[in-house]
Amino acid sequence: MKAFADLHIHSALSPCSDNDMTPNNIVNMAYLKGLDIIAITDHNSTENCRAVVDCGKKRGIVVVPGMELETREEVHMVCLFPGVDEACKMQEIVYNALPDVENREDIFGQQVMMDEEDNIKGYLKRLLLTASNLSIDDAYLHVTSLGGVVIPAHIDRDSYSMISNLGIIPSTPKMKYLEVSKGCDVEKFLESNPYLKEFNLIRSSDAHTLGNILERESSIELEELSIECLLSTLR
Repeated sequence: MKAFADLHIHSALSPCSDNDMTPNNIVNMAYLKGLDIIAITDHNSTENCRAVVDCGKKRGIVVVPGMELETREEVHMVCLFPGVDEACKMQEIVYNALPDVENREDIFGQQVMMDEEDNIKGYLKRLLLTASNLSIDDAYLHVTSLGGVVIPAHIDRDSYSMISNLGIIPSTPKMKYLEVSKGCDVEKFLESNPYLKEFNLIRSSDAHTLGNILERESSIELEELSIECLLSTLR
């Protein structure tokens, strides 16, 4: 079956996101836009994953627990997990690898933790908009050991992407899918980077506002609509 997906969405936990990016607002917008499966991928944290997953169940939207991890190389990686428990285990690993710096809300914005009713549980004090001390290889090993999948994020961008920071997509660790950003002209991008034709490209929104969540414009062929089948396909 063709599943319409957006596998890179930020909640209000990400300090650069609108506070309107609540669990219910995200899921309801995905529902209105006709999406089948989404992933919640806040910067270096999974604090709001459980709330969004629970909201998704009420709306019939499959929500993949995830994280946008920033590695030591300042490369952003979309990390997707089979369940909230695995995502939380990765969060602990990442928190231990982040610098002990407090968030400056006046500069970076609030980092809002919410429940499935959109109630505010608190504000995360640890700064999330920073690089962890995990290398790309470290991230891959940790995520895959938890049954998850790693996708290099927005490889067409001039910053925080694997190509912009490394100049290449490394041969190891071996990754099957690469993410391109919402506005990427894929045909032109592949003309400039023909070696990327060996990879599967998937378009995601990297949405920080509700309006930027994808329409039914990016799909993936799945045997069934489930997290397990999605992760198996992405591997």
